[in-house]
Amino acid sequence: HSLVLFDELCSGTDPTEGAALAISILSYLHERGIRTMATTHYSELKVFALSASGIENACCEFDVETLSPTYRLLIGIPGKSNAFAISSKLGIPESIIEKAREQINEQDESFEDVLTSLEESRITIENERTEIAQYKLEIETLKKQLENKQEKLDVQKERIIRQANEEAHKVLQDAKDYADQTMKLFHKFHNEYVDTAAVERERQQLRQRLNKAEQKMAQPTPKKKPKKVLTAKDIHLGDTVRVLSMNLKGTVSTRPDSKGYLFVQMGIIRSKVHISDLELIDEPVITTPSLSKTGAGKIRMSKSASVSTEINLLGKTVDEAVAELDKYLDDAYIAHLKTVRIVHGKGTGALRKGIHNYLKRQKHVASYRLGEFGEGDAGVTIVEFKK
Repeated sequence: HSLVLFDELCSGTDPTEGAALAISILSYLHERGIRTMATTHYSELKVFALSASGIENACCEFDVETLSPTYRLLIGIPGKSNAFAISSKLGIPESIIEKAREQINEQDESFEDVLTSLEESRITIENERTEIAQYKLEIETLKKQLENKQEKLDVQKERIIRQANEEAHKVLQDAKDYADQTMKLFHKFHNEYVDTAAVERERQQLRQRLNKAEQKMAQPTPKKKPKKVLTAKDIHLGDTVRVLSMNLKGTVSTRPDSKGYLFVQMGIIRSKVHISDLELIDEPVITTPSLSKTGAGKIRMSKSASVSTEINLLGKTVDEAVAELDKYLDDAYIAHLKTVRIVHGKGTGALRKGIHNYLKRQKHVASYRLGEFGEGDAGVTIVEFKK
């Protein structure tokens, strides 16, 4: 039941013999189960503690940069003497320190390197552990904030639903009460002289009351507004637009009339819409130069002509369509368009078949397919050019 304390056990003799004697003394006390604490600078004792069961290393942390202790006791980590580092900080010439390093054997030097590596790893792990603890604290705080926010949203949701149900019940009850009152009046008119004007007034009042009830019950659906209110000057033939009420993309095919109505081609659908229901879509206009000769025979570039990504062949014969399509595909290919859209409609399928037979023979066409849902389905063919 004794506690034995040693300060620098067996340090006053030969280091090799002192270390061996110290290990023997500590082993004797350990075998008898006596609690013992010993300070030492012997590397042999540090290795002994690492390999022996029931014996543990420990050290007091020391800051080499400030040459001051931190007063932290680290259990399980052997201490490092730091003699060379401290000597360097105190101003001893580096040549002396380097010569001293040469005097220690490779085994001791390797052990000191291991201790240095362990110390660096310990500091790194502790820093990471501190960061992890901070992250866990921040996550816990965010979690609580989200839970509180969700609770508030749930309370608001329940309150809104409760108020909506109460309002709906009140509206329905008002309509029911008024209907009952009106039925009583109709019975009264049935038993007495019937005033047609009075009956009509009651009927109109009942209709207005029910309409108000319906308006209160209905949930208005907000209509998507265009980014910019368009005027007739903003719209040009061939412009790509979006029809907001149908959420479809199309091409302007006529100018707006005096009332603001115009026709928009959306795939195989040609619909009359109001200008207020349109939104311009910004799409790059791809242009290709055309060549012309001057009087001197020199070739020069003329004004660029715009090439659309779509051609409309509705209502044309196969020969007319192929002739127009041939020129269009050449222009589109020269303009480096990747894909184009051919509108031919469904109909009997003769025009589509003639166009597909033509496309099979075109060397600069990589592939073609019928349009998918939203692209015009079988009334449209999508062509992809070779790169």
